[in-house]
Amino acid sequence: MSTSNGPVDISEVPTRGRGPLRMRITEQPGRDHLDGGWWPQSRDLAIELSDLVDHLPARLGRFVSALISPRDWGPVPRRIPVAGGHVRVGSLSRGHVHLVHLTSSARTVLRLLVVPPDFTRGDDALLAAATTGNASSAADLLDEVIEDPDSRPMDHWADDGEPWWAPHPVAPSFRTSR
Repeated sequence: MSTSNGPVDISEVPTRGRGPLRMRITEQPGRDHLDGGWWPQSRDLAIELSDLVDHLPARLGRFVSALISPRDWGPVPRRIPVAGGHVRVGSLSRGHVHLVHLTSSARTVLRLLVVPPDFTRGDDALLAAATTGNASSAADLLDEVIEDPDSRPMDHWADDGEPWWAPHPVAPSFRTSR
């Protein structure tokens, strides 16, 4: 049996009254500078973080705390209700922007790029953040994506695995029910 070495796309989960969750995570978090990327729909941390935590893959565990970059968000609550409890919220140091550190109850830390909601090349940034071997900081990675607007992301970053929904040709969020 073979396994994919590419990032896992978790954009299939629509939430009530919102678009699908826009996120990609590496298959083996903890090996690179970033474990993936998240592209929230707004700067409302309470809504966005709750949506993120409630839809992370169960294999990653239950997340109990988040360190965020306050510059990326509006008001920052200290606790955010999520399914099954709450997430404690703290701040990263000033030098860390466009980043969230999520800590599970087992003390596993997931480091995600936070793509600004109005970023025009968010899909490219998600792919870059979830590519094996990424070594850029979150801010540097966004700069790299902006600096080369005519390039295709696949020219720089790889997604070597099949989509997680394979062999079905259409992602679940784009399937129509019969």
